[in-house]
Amino acid sequence: MSKFELKLPKMGESVAEATITSWLKEVGDTIELDEAIVEIATDKVDSEVPCEVEGVLIKKLFGVDEVVNVGETIAIIETNADFDESEIEKNDVKEQVVEKEITAEVPTVEKVKEEGKIIEDAVKKMTSQSGKFYSPLVKNIAKTEGITLDELDSIVGSGKEQRVTKNDILTFIDNRKLQPKKVIDQSNIESSPQSIGSGDEIIEMTRMGKLIAKHMVDSVKTSAHVQSFVEVDVTNIVRWRERIKNDFQKREGEKITYTPVFMQAVAKALKDYPMMNISVDGDRIIKKRDINLGMAAALADGNLIVPVIKKADQLSLVGMSKAVNDLAKRARAGKLNPDDIQGGTYTVTNIGSFGSIMGTPIINQPQVGILALGSIRKLPAVIETPDGDLIGIRHKMIISHSYDHRVVNGALGSMFVKKVADYLEAWDANADF
Repeated sequence: MSKFELKLPKMGESVAEATITSWLKEVGDTIELDEAIVEIATDKVDSEVPCEVEGVLIKKLFGVDEVVNVGETIAIIETNADFDESEIEKNDVKEQVVEKEITAEVPTVEKVKEEGKIIEDAVKKMTSQSGKFYSPLVKNIAKTEGITLDELDSIVGSGKEQRVTKNDILTFIDNRKLQPKKVIDQSNIESSPQSIGSGDEIIEMTRMGKLIAKHMVDSVKTSAHVQSFVEVDVTNIVRWRERIKNDFQKREGEKITYTPVFMQAVAKALKDYPMMNISVDGDRIIKKRDINLGMAAALADGNLIVPVIKKADQLSLVGMSKAVNDLAKRARAGKLNPDDIQGGTYTVTNIGSFGSIMGTPIINQPQVGILALGSIRKLPAVIETPDGDLIGIRHKMIISHSYDHRVVNGALGSMFVKKVADYLEAWDANADF
């Protein structure tokens, strides 16, 4: 029998740690290959960690609500699987050698002071003035719920050394809601207590709902939002899709929607106007090399999540369609990985699927633009011909472009959305796929 160390996998370039939210297996349980063993949460998304081998769980190294760094071992699996233990031993020897080399180095006084200051600052961030330690998860919940450090200090913890756990703070929040509400100062804006009638229903916001709410408020506070609107004639695209949709499904094994066509047009327009494919970092503008399109997708609970199509400008129409369908399907099933929602440089949201003809979407920070696709409607329109103008029925939609006026002026914002419209109107109704 061998012992396999299950480590917290890398979950995206900006994700360094995660919180254990639930163990799906107990010590002594048999585990199948690729079977989920634990649920984790980051500040981006909730996900499961699958087991890389078959075996029996013999040890859990972290408890619920504990924070784990990427690469740390979270569980020990006893297995009959063959994996190269010699490589693990080699790595262990290398780490020991490196450790010896590091410890052999004589630190200067300044170096010791500097490292001590870093550790001291890190501890202070998780410790109140009374000396109590709070995990990042507990402090994040407290921040979201407007709980002060004095209130945190008043909670009697049930964890090790009386630390406050997730359940402790959630119970405190529930009890506090039963007490008379106080006016809370949020950024110097006073809010009045809400009256609750006998027939009113109180619905708690989900964890994701709270994160989205904060993200939206922060975006409005950060960016100077401006909107431009363009009406687009998509008759050729509608006719093209009607003509090829059955053949597409037979050949590719999945449906073709309008979304891949729209995403491809946006990717082309971003290549034409690369200063829309940027982000803002203080007084610096970061011009992105890759075009990574975020695609807002609705979840079963009514929330939205934005999976990202990486290097969208390099995909064919078939490739774009498969990427769109895959991300949408996994988003609805709650199977997205943290990396699936990382690295977006521009976002598209299809509000037309909910019947809206136009909207003013909020920018997905730190991006500087977001495009909303309205519903496609049959409308009477003037058709220009060599023999004069005619009135006909056309398929029209309105696309709305919200952009950050700090770095994107009206000319650029308007020209970009007009370029998207030009690509859509120039679509060849007789094209193949």
